[in-house]
Amino acid sequence: MNPFLGKLQPYPFEKLRQLFAGVTPDRQRREIRLSIGEPQHETPAFIKDALTAGLGGLATYPTTLGSSELRRSIAAWLERRYGLHGIDAETQVIPVNGSREALFAFAQTIIDPSRGYTPLVVSPNPFYQIYEGAAYLAGAEPRFLNTLPANDYAFDFTELSEAEWRRVQLFFVCSPGNPTGKVLDLDDWKQLFALADRYGFVIASDECYSEIFFDEADPPLGCLQAASLLGRDFERLVMFSSLSKRSNVPGMRSGFVAGDPAILKPFLLYRTYNGSAMNPAVQAASVAAWNDEAHVRESRRQYRDKFAAVTPRLAEVLPAAMPDAGFYLWVRTPVSDSAFARQLVAGYNVVVLPGSYLARTSQGVNPGAGFVRIALVAPLADCLEAAERIRSFISKL
Repeated sequence: MNPFLGKLQPYPFEKLRQLFAGVTPDRQRREIRLSIGEPQHETPAFIKDALTAGLGGLATYPTTLGSSELRRSIAAWLERRYGLHGIDAETQVIPVNGSREALFAFAQTIIDPSRGYTPLVVSPNPFYQIYEGAAYLAGAEPRFLNTLPANDYAFDFTELSEAEWRRVQLFFVCSPGNPTGKVLDLDDWKQLFALADRYGFVIASDECYSEIFFDEADPPLGCLQAASLLGRDFERLVMFSSLSKRSNVPGMRSGFVAGDPAILKPFLLYRTYNGSAMNPAVQAASVAAWNDEAHVRESRRQYRDKFAAVTPRLAEVLPAAMPDAGFYLWVRTPVSDSAFARQLVAGYNVVVLPGSYLARTSQGVNPGAGFVRIALVAPLADCLEAAERIRSFISKL
């Protein structure tokens, strides 16, 4: 067996299942699940239609690089969304089967364990668990930079020593952040680019929440956009995006990687051997989704309505505040995060995720401890009902 498998921790939702073992929720209240970041808005009909219309493609093997039509639609979206120019659909874009598999595979492509030291992979903390697993299974060690409310959830680059920076080969960014909703600004990117230039590591920017924001006139800054604004090219820089959250199609498993063509070329080679070609019908539906913005604006409106209704109600009993972007509330709890989640599901049948399950102890701190992640993915009425139940729960603590 691969010895690195022993380093993997149980996934957060497996921990949640174990936490709830022996708990019998109040069956007079139907379950409201706000623990998993699974969009529950209706999948647009035109995407379903494009999927079924593309079923004829099942008679042929798809290529790992995907169809030229799909790559062109992604390149055009990048140019529209981020004000970029001249994105080369042939060398700077690769369709992937969702960001999860791509993030994992990317680390296997980038990490070079033959340099005489154990490579480091840097990640925000809390973080998406794939970053850690990808690091371990590539033969690297993860290093976590705590993102704390006292620092407005920004990176503190001084947490790593000079010797550690020299071992960094890959730096994972998540902007907007999961679970904090933090969006990196241009100065944040400038600092990170300077470190990448100095130490030669690759930046992998996970931007799967980029299309869930609250001001139509002020969308979150992306890494490629930041590079362009700073007069840089995309050297050692790639972004990961997905239709799952943007277009409410998590089951379709469709996204892309874009950026430095010198990195994407070996990444494509790795994925060719890994068998990661996208279903032709999914490719056809993805073209339709990337070409349309109306459904994305409507989805954002629904999230805005939910945050506007729920946040002030929760803020009366908990320190709940609007994130920069994304669909999570990251809320400090009056008791331990695991006790909060267990008691809430037992008494009120509302499921939230303990923050400590999304983080690791670093610098003597687990930055997720004492927080819960509340995903406002359910319909507005359910989110409001959950807020009222949480208010009742808090009143009896």
